[in-house]
Amino acid sequence: MNEQEVIHLYENVASITQQMLTAAREGDWDRLAALETRCSDQVNILKSGEPPLPLTGASRERKVEIIKKILADDREIRNLTQPWMEQLTRLINSTGTERRLNQAYGARSM
Repeated sequence: MNEQEVIHLYENVASITQQMLTAAREGDWDRLAALETRCSDQVNILKSGEPPLPLTGASRERKVEIIKKILADDREIRNLTQPWMEQLTRLINSTGTERRLNQAYGARSM
């Protein structure tokens, strides 16, 4: 993989991450999950194909710029999804507690 291909893949990851951020802002969790899969696929391509030698010059600067953007978007995505994940955890725990209570007391007749 040459420098241009590496930069192109990083730009793809950044684009997908931006779309993920938009989905998180809109509360579109299904779209966010689908985009996360696409992003993971692109990252795996980078892991397997990026040359072991570091980029130089303008390509290196562009890569650093892209990575900073990806990390900033990721941080905001986590800030947006954390409350939703906590709410989901509470809901799952509540449902599990309700089920256990029904199993313990719901089957008894008065």
